[in-house]
Amino acid sequence: MAQPVSLWTLFWVFLRIACTSFGGFMAMISVVENVVVERKKLMAHQDILDGISLASLLPGPVAVNLVVYVGYRLRGGAGALISALGAVLPSFAFIVILSIAYFRWGQVPAVSRLFMGFLPAVTAIIVVAAWNMSRKAIVGVSEGMIAAAAAAVLLGIGGFLSTLAIILGAGIAGWLLFRGRVSRSAANPPPAKPRSAGLRAHAGLALLVMASMSTAAPLFSIESGLLLKLFLTFAAMSLMLFGGAYVFIPLIQETVVQGHGWVTQQEFIDAVAMGQITPGPILVSAAFIGLKVAGLAGAVVATLGIYLPSGLLMIGCTRVLDRIKRSTAIQAALHGVRPAVVGMIFAAAVVVGRTAAPVWISVVIFAVALYALLRFRVETAWIISAAGLAGWWFY
Repeated sequence: MAQPVSLWTLFWVFLRIACTSFGGFMAMISVVENVVVERKKLMAHQDILDGISLASLLPGPVAVNLVVYVGYRLRGGAGALISALGAVLPSFAFIVILSIAYFRWGQVPAVSRLFMGFLPAVTAIIVVAAWNMSRKAIVGVSEGMIAAAAAAVLLGIGGFLSTLAIILGAGIAGWLLFRGRVSRSAANPPPAKPRSAGLRAHAGLALLVMASMSTAAPLFSIESGLLLKLFLTFAAMSLMLFGGAYVFIPLIQETVVQGHGWVTQQEFIDAVAMGQITPGPILVSAAFIGLKVAGLAGAVVATLGIYLPSGLLMIGCTRVLDRIKRSTAIQAALHGVRPAVVGMIFAAAVVVGRTAAPVWISVVIFAVALYALLRFRVETAWIISAAGLAGWWFY
């Protein structure tokens, strides 16, 4: 049996991933696939695709939920905590620094040209991730048709309801098309457990809750009522978030601008902009609002609120998924869902690519990044860094 990955390794892997994940949740998912599956060989393509499917159906930030899934599958609750911490820390640190600068000088530092260089490179990273996954998930004409239909629906309609319809429809199609192909042995593998299974997994899950809350506990001595209100507000919104960060923006705007008056309309727009130009998950913009309301303590509590509840739900559903995956019917349904997820990722590459500046340098950055990833398997950190420098110089 392979040695379990250490918690320090998990933290370092996801810290590096978060530092190079510009361009939204699908970019971060693609980098996770590149590092966890292609480079580190910690999980199989099928496992990552199952995690993306589950994260897409559940509330909360999809990319962070996937990170929690990977961490839990590899090292139980402690792995989920450490992985999520590594994935959120860089964007949290960036947003706090930018927010302090914003409240002092009244503007976001000029980094837009760097971001313009990131977008074509991020598009290439997503394309390569989808290609790598497709080699395992699309093994016939039926799977190819499911992937193409999923991409067409997402590009033509979009939104959470489309995502939900794609996954449910692909699951039904998989059950109808592939249930005769799933062998009994494939449908009944040994029970999947985190590598720190049994009592250690339960202890890790308890650690996840206790460590997260103990992080915030000292802060509750400072304006405890306001901090509690911040946490509960963002925790409630986290459990109502379906379909990604951009679907969430109107809800958070209504709550924090019109409802509580914590930030002005312009401050909210600038908070979203800062979330976009920082690496990692966009929903870390919650830290901006928390900082405005209650300083650093507020930033920490708002960030915990936006990620903790949905992360715990993801862990619970992962445990259920591990049990039901032994069913022949579920195996057949997942056989249909996996190519649909690949199609959705290809569609995401198109969406991100459309946001790049329509100039020649964007095409050059995309082509060079694609070639470097496919031919030389260059790490995404170097791709993003070079693309940012090219953007700074040419745009």
